[in-house]
Amino acid sequence: MSYYSEKAKVYFRDGYNCAQAVVAAFCDKINIDFDIAVKLASSFGGGVGRLREICGAVSGMSIIAGLLYGYHSPHDISAKTAHYKLIQQLAQEFKEEFGTIICRELLGLSARADSPVPDKRTQEYYEKRPCVHIVAKATEILEKCINEKDSEK
Repeated sequence: MSYYSEKAKVYFRDGYNCAQAVVAAFCDKINIDFDIAVKLASSFGGGVGRLREICGAVSGMSIIAGLLYGYHSPHDISAKTAHYKLIQQLAQEFKEEFGTIICRELLGLSARADSPVPDKRTQEYYEKRPCVHIVAKATEILEKCINEKDSEK
């Protein structure tokens, strides 16, 4: 496990959602206030507000990649294309590891949306959910990407 993946696991175990755990792990790397970071990522837990769509850890990777490598001009098609390519590469690497980027599929759920009330974080919750491992792996995928980009400079 890497430094960032260990941090993400701790944040998830502390009760932060998957997206928050990934984003919070990189606060020092992106030089963002912790409270702002977790608020920014707060809507993406449970596959976006417990709708069980795209995994929060994938959303967290995308948020950090956007803050580090995103484009700012809506007219810069080259930068937009390069950024979307990066996001697709990150998602593909995640998908190769887990078979999907969809929260409900990762959790083995049949329902698309879920109650907006989050599950209590009990020992049983952590034993039955793969989320800690997923958060750690997503963070490792992102860290590898960052290291590769840093070495290109």
